[in-house]
Amino acid sequence: MRWLAYLTLLIATNAVAAEPKFNVLWLATDDWRPEIHCYGVEGIQTPNVDKLAAGGVRFEHAYCQFPLCNPSRTSMLTGRYPTTTGVLDNDTYFRDAHPDWVTLPQFFHNHGYISARTGKIFHGGLEDDASWDEIRGNNSKGNAKTPARQTSAAAPPKRKQDPSKSDRRVVLAADGQEHVDYQTAERGIELLEAYRDRPFFIAVGFLKPHSPPTAPQKFYDLYDPAKITLPPDFAPRPAAPAGFPAASIPTRNGDLFINRDASPEEAREMIRAYRASASWTDWNCGRVLDALDRLGLAEKTIVVFFGDHGYHLGEKGKWSKHGSLYEVGARVPLIVRVPGAAGNGKASSRTVQLVDLYPTLAELCGLPKPAGIEGHSFASLINNPQADWSHPAITVIKNGRSIRTERWRYAEYNGEGGGAMLFDEQSDPHEMKNLAGDPRYADTISELKAAMSREIGNKN
Repeated sequence: MRWLAYLTLLIATNAVAAEPKFNVLWLATDDWRPEIHCYGVEGIQTPNVDKLAAGGVRFEHAYCQFPLCNPSRTSMLTGRYPTTTGVLDNDTYFRDAHPDWVTLPQFFHNHGYISARTGKIFHGGLEDDASWDEIRGNNSKGNAKTPARQTSAAAPPKRKQDPSKSDRRVVLAADGQEHVDYQTAERGIELLEAYRDRPFFIAVGFLKPHSPPTAPQKFYDLYDPAKITLPPDFAPRPAAPAGFPAASIPTRNGDLFINRDASPEEAREMIRAYRASASWTDWNCGRVLDALDRLGLAEKTIVVFFGDHGYHLGEKGKWSKHGSLYEVGARVPLIVRVPGAAGNGKASSRTVQLVDLYPTLAELCGLPKPAGIEGHSFASLINNPQADWSHPAITVIKNGRSIRTERWRYAEYNGEGGGAMLFDEQSDPHEMKNLAGDPRYADTISELKAAMSREIGNKN
């Protein structure tokens, strides 16, 4: 049997040593819902993301697994649902409970890639050093890998949002050179230059358009607030509509307009600022993508662009993502460009999730199927965006869970103010009518509940 052991070792060694099929450029943004021109938002200017979508596959129905930074990012980077990771807040570090898990960038490192990041990829002070060969930008010099992180007990204390500062709109000088996002783009370009001749998984994480909305003045000048249309379910303060579970809309906003009403005029100004921040983020993404082209790397690099969760911009009075199982809280932009893919330039209406990215990238790069993960590879949709696809999207919060199919969104909340919501997304895209109490939809709800249980069991 010695020859068999030798053959197994030889195959494994060659698998690692083989020339990787593609590099990966991972472009992450924070709080950017699909407020993007290529997603049908009239008036917003996002030429660089639009160009990326024109050359890749744009997923119209992509969803996060938790509408909060740390749970969402931990889920997608470990390939497991939040109900499995146990990360349901911004303070828990997944390795405290799961020290041996292999993350997405770590998986690529294990298969011969350089894994490097700059900016926000994992959440804040919970960055996972074991995932990276190089981290740039943790300090002003920003070239060395950071020291090993301590356990979550040593993480920075949770900050409480100051209501008096919740409505700030920041205007940057010139092109925003002093801001970390400008510098993140610069360091992303440096990483591409440094590793252009080696297989790489390079992650570039932008903080915007997370509150406070931030951009140079010229990006604010792109938008006239008088021309901004408020959502049809706009309200001055957060509140669940009649017939909806009270728990579905927390009565206190988490980011903007905290403890005070938003007038229509103020709401338009804030949406203007959000769009300015999004346009500046688009500009920074474009700088990195231009460098990819300039270095001759575009034809051998998969580009993934996404937002980490959705965001309310006044829908049902809410100005944040926290606790939202509505479409605008869970839906994210997701564009995947694979060199030479038959589906490039097309949109997919299939329902996919951020947790699916881990197995998808492994398959697209010709790597072994990762062990122990829960996402589903949607690599087949890259060549045929309308291929058969039967997987739903699951989004959870601490007191509830939801499922999204191509037609339906169903959510249920437990505890005080609990209840259920069912929306027909084809006829009611703004989720104005809750069908959960209508007996005609009892079978639909039973089917959706069963599908949700197949994905995450009975855990919230």
